[in-house]
Amino acid sequence: MSDAGAFLGVDRSLTGRRWLGPTDDSRRAAEALAQQTTLPLSVAQVLANRGVDAAGAEGFLTPTLRDLLPDPRGLRDLEVAATRFLAAVRAQQRIAVFGDYDVDGGASSALLITWLRQMGLPCTLYIPDRIDEGYGPNAPAMAALAAEHDLIICVDCGTLSHDAIAAADGADVVVLDHHLGGETLPPALAVVNPNRQDETGDLGHLCAAAVVFLMLVEAGRQLREAGQKGPDLMAMLDLVALATVADVAPLIGVNRAFVRQGLTVMARRARPGLVALGDLARLDTAPSAYHLGFVLGPRINAGGRIGQADLGARLLATDNPAEAAQLAARLDALNTDRRAVEAQVREEAMAQAEARGLDAPLVWAAGDGWHPGVVGIVAARLKEATNRPAVVIGLEGDLGKGSGRSVSGIDLGAAIHRVAHEELLIKGGGHKMAAGLTVARDQLEPAMARLSALLAKQGADKIGPADLKLGGILMPEAARVELIETLEKAGPFGAGAPAPRFVFPDMRISFAKRVGDSHLRLTFGATGGARLEAIAFGAFDTPLGPALEQHNGAAFHLAGRLEINEWGGRRKPQLRLEDAATAG
Repeated sequence: MSDAGAFLGVDRSLTGRRWLGPTDDSRRAAEALAQQTTLPLSVAQVLANRGVDAAGAEGFLTPTLRDLLPDPRGLRDLEVAATRFLAAVRAQQRIAVFGDYDVDGGASSALLITWLRQMGLPCTLYIPDRIDEGYGPNAPAMAALAAEHDLIICVDCGTLSHDAIAAADGADVVVLDHHLGGETLPPALAVVNPNRQDETGDLGHLCAAAVVFLMLVEAGRQLREAGQKGPDLMAMLDLVALATVADVAPLIGVNRAFVRQGLTVMARRARPGLVALGDLARLDTAPSAYHLGFVLGPRINAGGRIGQADLGARLLATDNPAEAAQLAARLDALNTDRRAVEAQVREEAMAQAEARGLDAPLVWAAGDGWHPGVVGIVAARLKEATNRPAVVIGLEGDLGKGSGRSVSGIDLGAAIHRVAHEELLIKGGGHKMAAGLTVARDQLEPAMARLSALLAKQGADKIGPADLKLGGILMPEAARVELIETLEKAGPFGAGAPAPRFVFPDMRISFAKRVGDSHLRLTFGATGGARLEAIAFGAFDTPLGPALEQHNGAAFHLAGRLEINEWGGRRKPQLRLEDAATAG
């Protein structure tokens, strides 16, 4: 980012990263924006980094669906899908929803179930078992559903399921998905997918729940044209927000409005499943994007990972508080089990990956008996540790089922799709940042070698340690609650829209204490100036913790994200410390 080399001269921080500050152009744009809007310079810098000018600042800080929602009919097959869906509702036909077992699939399923329930029509929920059936529609399940239903709606899956959808003899099939499409489409009545090859890709950042929401928007339009009223879609944005964040969809465009307004809906505590799960997780503040991705999302995912696949969707869809409490308790317990399983696989996978080499275009590991429900999480951990695309595979008999996670600028889904097309994989697909695969044990090495070669062509072998991009310098006295609240208006922050990080230069640490096994809490400030508290999670898993704990009075540049710490009815600023460097 910076035109003049490393920011504050930090070429290698305590965690091994180079610091990059704003470019000269973005600094000038931020200063002009601050003058024209009276926004704090730190907020103006965030907007300037996103390419927002003075004319667009107000709209960016207050994103609304009215301004950002695309015309649903711009997606191919969507009008056909909505028309068939409404025809089934009007004729009281039997509808089945076939969903994926992750949060996006569960939220997508719950959207349809909730909408249909409010229209007085029950439907059948079918979530495949991750181990026994694998991802997406399969022929036996689709044939069985077709024998009992008139319409099957596949959500967050189905775009590549040619044979399975062909097996749904006697029923119409509608696909509402977002995964990368192939050269041909399955024999469904409608395939609505912004990542179809014949789409423009302008809406390729949508998760499946957002695609379902757009279909319901069109259904609502058709109902109004007929003089009828449909369910309140705005009240369902909590599900779209949850899925958008949990599926790591980039928080750009309409996704910002989905998440911003969905969090407002969630704060009303009207959905029993989310209320029960939030209470169990001791979520005692208004929910944020962080809570969706790291508190609620993992618990909802736990059923599909190591338990009963449909628990998450049922939790999100239920309108019964007692049932919600039971389902939430089961998911919370499964999530505890999942963490233990994940820790063991992560340790083994990291050791294997290190032995293979962490500087290759692809970091991968495979092991017998590794639970397929945690390989995706472990792949994410390998990716974070190495800043390389990572794939982790659990082997069982002659087959391996794996999951991959990518880094910015590297399209892992397309590469895996190519290897599957070349028949080195039994199947595989996904999107840029995440993908899944099934491979024969005897093809494991050649398949990973070919995948690595494809990723090298994208430049994955030339990626260095992740740079830390910083939005500028702040002093402790400027880090007030009011500033943080204004910064949060530039959110929500997450994939594709990282939270702004600031540097507090030449700080002295006045208090440092280890918390738990690996965290560090500290207080810092400039000599004679205001003090600011900070928390560094996982600090003792890196050189950061020991260096700051044993500071010996030295001065440090401290970098991280500002947040509001709410405790005992009090709100005060806090730095979530992510990195540090010794001050010259």
